[in-house]
Amino acid sequence: MRKKVIAGNWKMNMLPNETIEYIENFSKLVKDTKNEVILCVPYTDLFYALMSAQDTNVKIGAQNMHFEEKGAYTGEVSAQMLKAIGVEYVIIGHSERRQYFNETDETVNKKVKAAFENELKPIVCVGETLEQREAGETEKIITTQTKLALEGLTNEQVKNVIIAYEPIWAIGTGKTATSEDANNSIKAIRNEIKNIYGEDVSENVIIQYGGSVKSSNAKELFETSDIDGGLVGGASLKSDEFAKIVNV
Repeated sequence: MRKKVIAGNWKMNMLPNETIEYIENFSKLVKDTKNEVILCVPYTDLFYALMSAQDTNVKIGAQNMHFEEKGAYTGEVSAQMLKAIGVEYVIIGHSERRQYFNETDETVNKKVKAAFENELKPIVCVGETLEQREAGETEKIITTQTKLALEGLTNEQVKNVIIAYEPIWAIGTGKTATSEDANNSIKAIRNEIKNIYGEDVSENVIIQYGGSVKSSNAKELFETSDIDGGLVGGASLKSDEFAKIVNV
């Protein structure tokens, strides 16, 4: 049976002192959960988060990375740099990276490969826009994004990818896909993986739902057949609220 993985994406929020205070409170609230718990924090908070999360069950992730190991890429951070300070997870291909910073399926794939080369666990985001949804293209978009993100990976590597299905129209809008719609989209992603990598891989890969997940809808979402937890945005900024989601 697949485990539930709940990841918080703080985006561009939280200062170091806020990070320390948050984790001190949050870690106590989730210490008994059987779910895997991840906080993906801004670069400037990583060191403080890693120190604060020591001796807790809270894992720390970054929100992005470059696919090159080093070089003249001002302002970028490599997988090797993240690994060196103890980061375990990294979000790759979030819709905001695609929308605002020209992330493409090709760069997502390069980053996923670089993550594995440095023993980081990638959380790969896929999702459709409202226009694509209304045009009936949801399945085509998300399965294509999934296929291209995983291109060239071994079966074992794909088993260790976390995929986050985030319908773009539901991120930060308060709108949420129904549990049935979200589960059906995730089934389509899982079926695409099955077609390429086989049933054993598809049944083991963790696929989260993201898009205005909160404590009031988490239970219904997480109890479906194929949703293996969530990638949580705004609700993860409040430790008490995020703890309720984690403890569902």
